[in-house]
Amino acid sequence: MRLFLGQHGDALPAEADPERSLSAKGRTDVQRLAAFLKGRARPARIWHSGKTRARQTAELLATAVGADGRVAARSGIDPLDPVEAFVAEVQGWEEDALIAGHQPFMGKLVARLVRGAAEPEVVRFEPGTTVCLERAPDGRWTVQWMLPPELFG
Repeated sequence: MRLFLGQHGDALPAEADPERSLSAKGRTDVQRLAAFLKGRARPARIWHSGKTRARQTAELLATAVGADGRVAARSGIDPLDPVEAFVAEVQGWEEDALIAGHQPFMGKLVARLVRGAAEPEVVRFEPGTTVCLERAPDGRWTVQWMLPPELFG
């Protein structure tokens, strides 16, 4: 089972856009990532936090991986939410999933799955970064790859 964890793309500042939509750079970064994922990822579900920048990121990625109808907002993955409940849920999943979210939640989730503790961080997210984790048959998680946006630009 693979878990694709993406921090939303670069967003406009709150004073320019209170909804914090993706900036032109953020949209471009996510579109480049989406092109890379096309044919390489087939998530059964795509979730986002409900915040505009995460929703836009999830929708762009879903289009590329052929999962348009499977994008949904969900609670429990906001920036400051604890990761334990989500970790317990993920452990029971059998199908690949993609989550578009925020820091520090995403970094803590990766650390908790890979190391068993939410801190210190295992990977450093920046806007537009995606990490692919894979769960082995014995239940252990490993980082398969990490793609920051500068690799596509």
